[in-house]
Amino acid sequence: MNKEFIMQGGTPITCELATELRKLVFGTAAIPMRAEWLQTSFVFGAPPKEELAYGLRSPRNATRGMLSVVQGFILKYLLFARKTSRATATTDPLFATAEMQREALFNALVEILRTISDKGKVTMVLPSEDEVFVDHSASYFHDTVTEKLYTFTLSPNEELEHFMKRNFKYFTEEETPGTLLFLYSAVLTRSMGKVRTDLDSTKSSPLTMSNHEEGSLMIVTLLLTGRATPYIHNGVINVGDENSYAVPQYGVLKRCMIGLLLWDIESASAAVNQSRQPGSRLKTPNYPIWITSCTGHFGVIFNRNPDLLRNYHAESRFDVNYYSCSGHQILMTIDNRTYNEQALVMLERQPITPESTSLTGKQAGKDEAVTAGGAAAGVGVAGASGGVGGAASGASAGNDVVAKEESMLNTPLQRLIHTKWEEATISFHVQPSMLSYLFSTTQ
Repeated sequence: MNKEFIMQGGTPITCELATELRKLVFGTAAIPMRAEWLQTSFVFGAPPKEELAYGLRSPRNATRGMLSVVQGFILKYLLFARKTSRATATTDPLFATAEMQREALFNALVEILRTISDKGKVTMVLPSEDEVFVDHSASYFHDTVTEKLYTFTLSPNEELEHFMKRNFKYFTEEETPGTLLFLYSAVLTRSMGKVRTDLDSTKSSPLTMSNHEEGSLMIVTLLLTGRATPYIHNGVINVGDENSYAVPQYGVLKRCMIGLLLWDIESASAAVNQSRQPGSRLKTPNYPIWITSCTGHFGVIFNRNPDLLRNYHAESRFDVNYYSCSGHQILMTIDNRTYNEQALVMLERQPITPESTSLTGKQAGKDEAVTAGGAAAGVGVAGASGGVGGAASGASAGNDVVAKEESMLNTPLQRLIHTKWEEATISFHVQPSMLSYLFSTTQ
């Protein structure tokens, strides 16, 4: 027996628990799980104090959804929860030091587990180096981790923090199963019975079941909301027809600390898109951080202003960063002013004056970044740039702008943004080729 784990209150896993855990998470215990779960841990992609030092990084695999949620909580800590001293007050939190990286990841993992526990006990797992508690058989195929686990039951406060600090290396050393250990801990903290209920047991789907290479939505909702629900609407909806009893579908029951935005090819039609969209409890979280799923690619969108979602004026025009655990970042400017101004003009049925035309023209040329807007915004820009006297001289420049807009228009990321800010004009501070690469199937 591992004396260190026994001293910490660890209990060797039983054959029954190992088998049921594998079945619930991966669908079966008779065949091996996907190898990335055994080789992916929580690792920062850039050295401390360098650009993107705040970001986790991994190859494109089924752990990306989980990593993106943890990344969101890392950003929450760095931007809004970190206590600064005189020495660190001037440090840009996105150029995190080694100490800031460690503290942010530690606090992110602890906060997620506390959310899932809902003030109850937390159950964590750690692997023994050479002990095996479950025999290899036709019904249980060894995966080199599950059959070696110790389980620990902890209080969600000081005991959990002490345990995590003492065993932090199991989650952060490269090419170790840190993500698998954390996923198992999250499931056991929620309890397997409640996770089955969350998943809607009538469908008998495992937690990791997904058509997307980067992981399932249920893992994301488990870590974000504390419940592994496939339904992301607000509250409870009773679904049934005249031939059957109504069955409740439990969505998101309270406003979340971190939000979720979703867009995929299948939801391109308006009706389907609306039915698959998160409710306001995910779209308007407590902090301006959103986990995103865009054509099967997970990422994080965030803004540094904690009052962004509480202040109408702050939400008129603001910058956001998009980060993917592939190690890439995109800066965007979201501008809701053009639509608001045009809506007001149409409402009052007033002609556009020379002064307003001049102001709109200045706004259209203000950013050097390429601007991709909705149809209404595009009409406004075209109208502003087209004067009677300047039609001929502006034709060449106008054609260049149109060509650039067409190359950026209706990109997956733009459509994702429009699920939250429907009529916004979006300026991407990046080359169009980066957008194509970021949402390719290879990165």
